[in-house]
Amino acid sequence: MGVDYYKILQVDRNAKDDDLKKAYRKLAMKWHPDKNPNNKKEAEAKFKQISEAYDVLSDQQKRAVYDQYGEEGLKGQVPPPGAGGFSGMPDAGGGGPTMFRFNPRSADDIFSEFFGYSSPFGGMGDMGGRGGGSAFPRSVFGEDIFTQFRGGGGETSSNAPRKSPPIERNIPCSLEDLYKGTTKKMKISRDVIDSSGRPSTMEEILTIEIKPGWKKGTKITFPEKGNEQRGLIPSDLVFIIDEKPHAVFKRDGNDLIVTQKISLVEALTGYTVQLTTLDGRNLTIPINCVIGPGYEEVVKGEGMPIPKEPSKRGNLRIKFNIKFPNRLTQDQKTGIKRLLAS
Repeated sequence: MGVDYYKILQVDRNAKDDDLKKAYRKLAMKWHPDKNPNNKKEAEAKFKQISEAYDVLSDQQKRAVYDQYGEEGLKGQVPPPGAGGFSGMPDAGGGGPTMFRFNPRSADDIFSEFFGYSSPFGGMGDMGGRGGGSAFPRSVFGEDIFTQFRGGGGETSSNAPRKSPPIERNIPCSLEDLYKGTTKKMKISRDVIDSSGRPSTMEEILTIEIKPGWKKGTKITFPEKGNEQRGLIPSDLVFIIDEKPHAVFKRDGNDLIVTQKISLVEALTGYTVQLTTLDGRNLTIPINCVIGPGYEEVVKGEGMPIPKEPSKRGNLRIKFNIKFPNRLTQDQKTGIKRLLAS
């Protein structure tokens, strides 16, 4: 197939338009010759390749010809027989097969379309610079602007409105909420600008569906629900799940841990754990072995739901805190020695 445009853009063959844009944006910023003064020649070649790959794959017609006939068919070296449906030009023989006409756009045009800056280049065949100088403002590759592009926003241009930084708020949730799942409603009040340009205050109720098994730190984003200000894109509102401490259970990933206080006699002679689960069921777990320090009883499938597979759960791990007597009488000591002597 000659040049593999998919490989150049680091996307798979089913890549959608958004995937292509994201890949082009990242690679074009990395390999722009102005960004690579120490290896300009290599960067120019790469930049051309990236631009050509994006030009072909983002155009349905070019991509279809490329997928079927490869680079040679695309550039007219091989007439694609029966390439009906594609606009073409007759070849030099007049009545010969229809050829697909490939007119590559210049690398600078594509870059300019994405980032809103005129290009320093003369076109695909002339990478030396138009009029000997770069039309890029030098700050385009300064840290601030470069970071902004790297964030992968939309087709950002120099005069596009900036976006206000996200507003983050914690949502405290009980372990029961995170075990069963719940709906929380948050009332927000925000400034909006009406059609006549006047500011007003609007109240809104946001509904947050908390899924069973969600963990602390899970983020729920409501795009552009912050205050509206002239010339700025409103902030995203980001709610972050926080987990309130529980009186009985402690969470460890998808597992639940509970610690039972038991006496030395219970540790030696057997103990039955009685527990109420987070969804209100009563569990009875008999333990017939000797419970030594560090012993842990594992009850499979009685932990937290696993968010991606809600029918599955982690484990319940029962730990024990054995209470030893402070002192023993002489008779007790003698009795224990006699009973435990082997």
